[in-house]
Amino acid sequence: MGKRIFGSFAALSVALVLSAGAAGADVVCADDRVDLRGDWGQARFTVELADAPEERSRGLMHRDSLPRAAGMLFIYPTPQRVAFWMKNTLIPLDMLFLDAQGRVVRLHENARPLDETPIDGGPGVKAVLEINGGLAARLGIGPGTVLRHPALGQGAAWPCP
Repeated sequence: MGKRIFGSFAALSVALVLSAGAAGADVVCADDRVDLRGDWGQARFTVELADAPEERSRGLMHRDSLPRAAGMLFIYPTPQRVAFWMKNTLIPLDMLFLDAQGRVVRLHENARPLDETPIDGGPGVKAVLEINGGLAARLGIGPGTVLRHPALGQGAAWPCP
């Protein structure tokens, strides 16, 4: 699975879904999309997948912007302690640290652009979703929110159909 590039079609056609049934079980999962749900409702993001070491180290560096309903999903081969920094990252980001079941276990909001201070995700992190800074708070996303994506497999709290 390689890096997914946002095209103008994808940026125009992707809509952030906030209604209760819009990201329901009838939608087929895809590598370039994640669904989130919690007490706050549901949302869908188009994502670039960073599942290789070089993709994970590059992340969202050198980007001037990120479409509102877009993000980057970092997948690790096994759950582990991870730390991120914002070196060469020009936009503020929210980082959702997820366990092997796709549950948000830690949230770092509004990471400062260009800051080289490590952001510790803690132990047992299987995936990290980066989205625009401040968006998690606006939507109500926090610890306990669950994420659906094919990379999490059938053992996920919200598995793909």
